[in-house]
Amino acid sequence: MADIHEMTAAELTAAYAAGRCSPVEVAEAVIARRDRFEGAINAFVHTDDEAAMEAARASEARWRAGMPLGSADGVPATMKGNVAVAGWEMHRGSKALPPMTPDFDAPATRRLKEAGAVLVGYTTLPELGWKGLGDSPAHGITRNPWDLSRTSGGSSAGAAAAGALGIGVLHVGTDGLGSVRIPCAFCGLAGLKPTSGRIPAFPASPMGVLAILGPMARTVADVALLFELMAIPDARDTLATAEAPPAARALLGRSLAGLKAMFSPDLGYAKGLDPDVAETCRAALAPLERAGVAVSEGDPGIEDVLDVCNVFWLAGSASIWAKMPEDRRHLCDPGFARSAEAGERLPASAYVDALATRAAFAERMRRFHEGVDLLITPTMPVGAPTVDGRPTGPAFADGFDGPWTDWSPFTYPFNLSGQPAATVPVGLTREGLPIGLQIVARRGEDALVLAAAAAIEAAIGFPALDAPRGSADGVRLA
Repeated sequence: MADIHEMTAAELTAAYAAGRCSPVEVAEAVIARRDRFEGAINAFVHTDDEAAMEAARASEARWRAGMPLGSADGVPATMKGNVAVAGWEMHRGSKALPPMTPDFDAPATRRLKEAGAVLVGYTTLPELGWKGLGDSPAHGITRNPWDLSRTSGGSSAGAAAAGALGIGVLHVGTDGLGSVRIPCAFCGLAGLKPTSGRIPAFPASPMGVLAILGPMARTVADVALLFELMAIPDARDTLATAEAPPAARALLGRSLAGLKAMFSPDLGYAKGLDPDVAETCRAALAPLERAGVAVSEGDPGIEDVLDVCNVFWLAGSASIWAKMPEDRRHLCDPGFARSAEAGERLPASAYVDALATRAAFAERMRRFHEGVDLLITPTMPVGAPTVDGRPTGPAFADGFDGPWTDWSPFTYPFNLSGQPAATVPVGLTREGLPIGLQIVARRGEDALVLAAAAAIEAAIGFPALDAPRGSADGVRLA
């Protein structure tokens, strides 16, 4: 049997069924691994080992009785620290806002508990999930296990860092401008930003139409499993679909023959693409071609929509800012404070105009996909930047002083259009940092992007990380 931290959900549940290991053994191993490496990566903001072990013992009893709850029973999981777990104190990465201790479970939490998953902790995020880096005023820096001097990415920072080290199998993140795909790409995980409205959320995100929860895991099959659980309808989210989730796992091996794909290395506007990333992403298209996909390289003919996304983002930040005690605002991340103040200056008409532009952009992408089934891009143009957000590599040899969105040009357009976008690791840069490939399809075709990601994963594979690499000031491995 493989080391527990390398096992997938399917491998774990098969081992439980055969009596080769138990959910209690697995929970103990995951907790020990978390405690071993937490001092180096800083991925967790809350743990409840007593509750985790209680859930593991209950799962063990079900497996022994031959009555498991399903394919996630006894599988260790984490929740991002802005997704409600009843009784867990939620800081959302902020010192300025008072912590909340919800007395209810969010839809994703409820579904994981119903499936028998074992929750091993809350994971870190930047303040209120506002950026693609992994640091926050409340919890400090979350570091990338592939190189401790690098960011894990954000905003699902701790989820990606924990996932890369096998501290849990299923990881719930959220994605407003790329917050699942950015850290997955930087830390070597698979992940999915689902179709807008596919995953119920409660309470609603202040980032409005951009935001959605998404699954993260080491393998595409585990992403598909978590997606199926998270996509079960919940009446508390009146804007989410009431349809049953697709059978994503069953469709992972579907035939891709006859599909058409376009690889766009820059979407027509992005800059700063590292040659390592470009070369690796092009090479990763070969498995799709062997599967019968007609792959071409081109430009989808879209403009950079960051300014439109920012209207929603800044307005959401201003909404949070208005609820924040004025005498505590100085405790905020300065970048978030600037966003909130800019949001206060937005007229209401700008929000209405942004909604109209969003609809027009979604329609443009719908027309594009009349002739192209899959749009494929690098997930990120570079390997993980340093913990303070400075990218390295040839494109940034002269330095960098721009916003983090300058090194994340590929993710946010599909939050605006509402399309499903998966990321899968496909290789390493010359510096040994993970490279991700993004696969986008029509709205509602979440299972298709996962199937394409699975085909690439099966052909390429990706190395597991046994322990954190590198060092940083003041950081020592446990």
